[in-house]
Amino acid sequence: MISYNTKDWFTFIFRFHKADTVRTLLPIMIGIGVYAAVISYMEIEYWKLAENSYVKNITVMHGMLGFVISLLLVFRTNTAYDRWWEGRRQWGSLVNTSRNFAMKLAALLEDEKDKAFFKKLIPNYAMVLHKHLNNEEITKQLFDDVDLEIDHHKHKPNQVAKKMYVRLNELYQAKKISGEQLLFLNAEIQSFTDICGACERIKNTPIPYSYSAFIKKFIFFYVMTLPFGYAFSLGYYTAPVVVFIFYVLASLELIAEEIEDPFGGDENDLPTHKISENIKKHVEELF
Repeated sequence: MISYNTKDWFTFIFRFHKADTVRTLLPIMIGIGVYAAVISYMEIEYWKLAENSYVKNITVMHGMLGFVISLLLVFRTNTAYDRWWEGRRQWGSLVNTSRNFAMKLAALLEDEKDKAFFKKLIPNYAMVLHKHLNNEEITKQLFDDVDLEIDHHKHKPNQVAKKMYVRLNELYQAKKISGEQLLFLNAEIQSFTDICGACERIKNTPIPYSYSAFIKKFIFFYVMTLPFGYAFSLGYYTAPVVVFIFYVLASLELIAEEIEDPFGGDENDLPTHKISENIKKHVEELF
């Protein structure tokens, strides 16, 4: 995730970052600019449609369609941001759950081996979840001091949570914690699984294909018809104007596509790895 100063206007305006959409859209922007220039030339010099009233009425259609497409893009952007923010809320809950679980165990446990087990496994759950959501392989080296076998064909966060459940049950059977304390700690591990499920729901449920395809087609045909309506009034300035309009509309769609999956490795995705490292630091402090 990109760190920046929200009050530094000149940085936003004059510095281009690799996450800027202009880099992705540049080839098609050049193509649209050439297309708009050709249509303007044909309409002004060859077809001579500048005097045709029917052509002038095309701008009325663009005005109405522009209002419709703006509503669609607002809804699209808000939906994508809601998914991004929900992902951030879930990882915020993971931070709090990890802290609460660590505080309770640090207060209840007396055996240093038991403390060392949870001191290692609680932050490793966050790291495993980070890698799970990023579709990364998880090696045994992640658990240097803990005897934990990870089956790559099974749900990895569930395996870590199960190990913590098993260890709590062993502590209960060894009379190191009471039944009431076991129930007291059960809610925290359950929260781990709830958070994992919520993150998987966000990752595995993209916006419906038909809706996304319709917006892209709408933007494309809207931009492709702009030169016909504005060439007689803007002349050859139609080309840069159409390119700019396409850049604005397509950029909003690209940004929405990027942030609707907040757990990837894109520049605007959530810093889940950094959050995992913070969880590790806080848990170690508590123990």
